[in-house]
Amino acid sequence: MKNIHPEFAYQSRELGIQIEDTLGDPPDRKNYDRVVNSLLVEYANGFGLDDVNMLSFALSGHLRFDDAAGLMAQSAHYDEGDAAQVLKMVGCDDAQAGAALAAVADDNPALARKAIITAFLYLNRKRWTDEDHSLEALQKDEGDDEDEDEDQDMHGRNIEHLFDSGGDENV
Repeated sequence: MKNIHPEFAYQSRELGIQIEDTLGDPPDRKNYDRVVNSLLVEYANGFGLDDVNMLSFALSGHLRFDDAAGLMAQSAHYDEGDAAQVLKMVGCDDAQAGAALAAVADDNPALARKAIITAFLYLNRKRWTDEDHSLEALQKDEGDDEDEDEDQDMHGRNIEHLFDSGGDENV
C-alpha cells in the first residue's frame, strides 16, 4: 500500500509485541499505566533510554497525529528526515507526555522523530502493508526468478535449430 522503510515496519511490530507483553493476559491496565507513567517521568527528566521502542511505547497512547499524510511520507526514510517537521505533525494533550516529548526532542531530535513515526505506524496499521522480508519469502521470490530464467532458456534452445539449417554442424 504505502512505501515505508523496513526498519519502521520492524519497530512498529516490536512495539505491538511490547505493548501486548506489558498488558499481559489477562490485560492488567493498571500495571501498563504504571509502566508508561514511569517511562514518561524518566524521559521528561532527561534520564530516558535512547531506544525508539521505549519512547514510542511511552508516547503512543498520548499522541494526536495531526498530519497523517506527512507522517506516512516521513516513514519512507528511517535515518533521514526532518525531526522539527515531524514534531509539528503531532500534538499531545497530556502534560507529562508533552514534557517527555519536548525533553527528548531537545536532547535527541532524531530519536523523537523515529518514535513518533513508529507510534503512528503502530496505531495506523491499515495505512500500510508490511512487506515480508523473511528467508522463506526471499527463497520463494528466488524460486520464481529461476523458473522465469528456465523459461527464457527453453525459448532460446527452441530456436537453435533455426541457425543450423545448413547442416554444417558449425553453431
